[in-house]
Amino acid sequence: KYTTGLSTGWDVKKQALDNAWEDINERVEEARKLVRSGEKSPVYYFMELRLMDMPVLSGYTGFWSFTIKRHMKPDVFKNLSDKKLAIYAKAFEVSVDELKNFIG
Repeated sequence: KYTTGLSTGWDVKKQALDNAWEDINERVEEARKLVRSGEKSPVYYFMELRLMDMPVLSGYTGFWSFTIKRHMKPDVFKNLSDKKLAIYAKAFEVSVDELKNFIG
């Protein structure tokens, strides 16, 4: 006969997950600050927000990693065509307008 009971070790797993989400939130906040200060473009922020890394974003967009790195520079980003911005917007599940006018 089986009975239900509380699992042991659940607190450890919960603490590990809480720590991981805390780290993720810190990275997202740091990315927001870098965009606000003009050091990075919104591409960097949304990549962090959507929990992507360079290879994943490259896979979604079809852009090479070195191209994405260039697009993370604010001066390069502001000159991107709407077509390229639409590719990023689709990958990040935001509108082109949200991407272009992101202020953090």
